Amino acid sequence: MTYEPLAGILAVEAARRSAGSARPDAPVVPERDPRPARLAATRLRMAGSLRSVARWVEPGRRTAEVGHPS
Repeated sequence: MTYEPLAGILAVEAARRSAGSARPDAPVVPERDPRPARLAATRLRMAGSLRSVARWVEPGRRTAEVGHPS
C-alpha cells in the first residue's frame, strides 16, 4: 500500500479550512449585488424563434385527426 504524505497534509488542511469557516470569528465575504440579465433580449428573440419553428413543424389539423393517414 502506498502512502502519499502530501495527500495527508492536504486533507488535514482542507478539513481545518472547512471547520474554521463555521467559527463565529471567521472572515465574512461581502455579498455581491445581483447582475442584471444581459441576455434578456437574446432570450426573448430565441423564444420567439423557437415558437415559430414549433408552429412550422407542427402537423396540420387535418393530419392530426383520427382516421386520416399521415
